[in-house]
Amino acid sequence: MKLIISLKVKLLFALIFFNCYRTASAQSTNIPKKYIAYKTTESPIIDGIADENIWEKALWTDNFIDIEGIKTPKYKTNLKIIWDEKYLYFYAKLEEPNVWATLKKRDTVIFYNNDFEIFIDPNGDTHNYMEFEMNALNTVWDLFLTKPYRDGATVLNSWDIKGLISAVYIEGTLNNVEDIDRGWSVEIALPWKVLTEANSNNAIPINEFWRLNFSRVNWDHIVNNSGYSRKKDENGKYLPEYNWVWSPQGVINMHEPEKWGYVYFSPKNIGDKDNFIIPSDEKIKWRLYELYRKQKSFYDSSSKWITQINELI
Repeated sequence: MKLIISLKVKLLFALIFFNCYRTASAQSTNIPKKYIAYKTTESPIIDGIADENIWEKALWTDNFIDIEGIKTPKYKTNLKIIWDEKYLYFYAKLEEPNVWATLKKRDTVIFYNNDFEIFIDPNGDTHNYMEFEMNALNTVWDLFLTKPYRDGATVLNSWDIKGLISAVYIEGTLNNVEDIDRGWSVEIALPWKVLTEANSNNAIPINEFWRLNFSRVNWDHIVNNSGYSRKKDENGKYLPEYNWVWSPQGVINMHEPEKWGYVYFSPKNIGDKDNFIIPSDEKIKWRLYELYRKQKSFYDSSSKWITQINELI
């Protein structure tokens, strides 16, 4: 009897594995983006401008897309990433004709303003990941999540990225309702000594990849006596925000880390050429997570698990 059960279990896993490999290879929508971050031997000045030669040589990401991967955002957003032995650097440029921000207290809910966000999962296991948000006032919110919200996350809101350096540059005038701006840019340096605490080997991932994604929240707004504020509908509820991201999620939810993009940390210097191919094993994981989400969704709606393999696959 034990032998029969064992064979059934093995056949079940073989079927799932075969289906994962077949369908992962065939998927063509919402495939995670990839980016090669090159090393710099010259540390940039964090002023939000990024006019140094090293930033000029760094590669732009693709244009951000709507989080569901369907619509083209109203305003353009792009990003560059470089690194050295101390910091991981980001430079993002955000088109915006009305640059405004009101939140000034650290660790408040920054996405109630237009903002820029970074998500980092060093191990790529969807657990123990970091979230960073900032607005045009350079007010930041950094937090650590032990797991996705769907799995009952513990959110460490008091966790801080010690040694963080960030700056904002505005092409226009902040909170001025009488002019038209070109946009705003952010420059960020995150210290490796903090980021690698969530990595299994506590080391800079040279020749390795991490799972990252980037988001830009943008709101419809109104202008009143106090300046800019989020727009409401006829019932007094805030209109939903726009979520524009580097790597599409397929759903309006950034907290599905298995869908984030791949950032490969090349040992080569900026200006050199390197290559990175997403490993085949990662594509199998995409399908396994898809099966997990389907099973979890079914359980959440019915308090039961799917028991027939044909219904799951």
